[in-house]
Amino acid sequence: MTIKTTATEKGMIEYCLHGQGRTILIIHGGHINCREAIFQKRLDPNKFCFLTPSRPGYGNTPLTETNKTPKQAAELYVALLDKLQKKRVTVIGISAGGLTALEIAANFPDRVDNLVLMSALTKKWFTETDKTYRSSKIIFNPKIERITWLFYKLFFSLLPKSMTRIMFKALSKYRPVQYTQTEFHELKQMIINMRSGQGFYNDLDQNIDQEILQKIVCPTLIVHSNTDNQVDVSHAQNAKDKIKNSNLTIFNNRWGHMLWFGDEYELVLAKLKSFV
Repeated sequence: MTIKTTATEKGMIEYCLHGQGRTILIIHGGHINCREAIFQKRLDPNKFCFLTPSRPGYGNTPLTETNKTPKQAAELYVALLDKLQKKRVTVIGISAGGLTALEIAANFPDRVDNLVLMSALTKKWFTETDKTYRSSKIIFNPKIERITWLFYKLFFSLLPKSMTRIMFKALSKYRPVQYTQTEFHELKQMIINMRSGQGFYNDLDQNIDQEILQKIVCPTLIVHSNTDNQVDVSHAQNAKDKIKNSNLTIFNNRWGHMLWFGDEYELVLAKLKSFV
């Protein structure tokens, strides 16, 4: 796994490149960066080349006035494709990365073979009056997010079962709380590397013109969970309604927003493999 930071015509960007074969451009969600590999789970690196940039404000990709909107971030990603001489890719947009994925597919159709939206935002996430918006603006403010994650990780090490239950409830509407040791260790590995940087604070205010979705012409797979407690299933239905060549599958998995956890991922994986 190679992690680099490079200059493009649209600015600096950090990325991870792994595998060989057809290129899959993975646009990650919030609180993580290009180092997180869960989104490649059980996809063959001998068949696919996984290109995962850190979104603006995450990892070592700086957040600037020229890359803070989904459209600007899309232009940065395409500049990276140019730098790496990647002509066409499959785009997978995950969670808060969904808006940038939509902008790439709509505005650069000659670069995108197909589009996958997984637990993805397709419209404005919160209004400024939402309780989650107001609390997130405080605890994930770039000035204190380091402290927020320091305490969270400390409590997770001291009270792993309790903190796993809290995380489960934050991610999923499924009840009762149920998880295996394997799932616990996957979650623990994710939490070790979690940081919000300036990225998540910026994500809370991102939006796109809904006409963008109607411009998308590539085959589009939308997978979402009916138990998602982070991104409402209405985002998936919004994409299905507005993207002409799209297919929507809704799962009832235990982990909700985290489609990659649990035995139910087998169904998601089968759908993903048949599409890409």
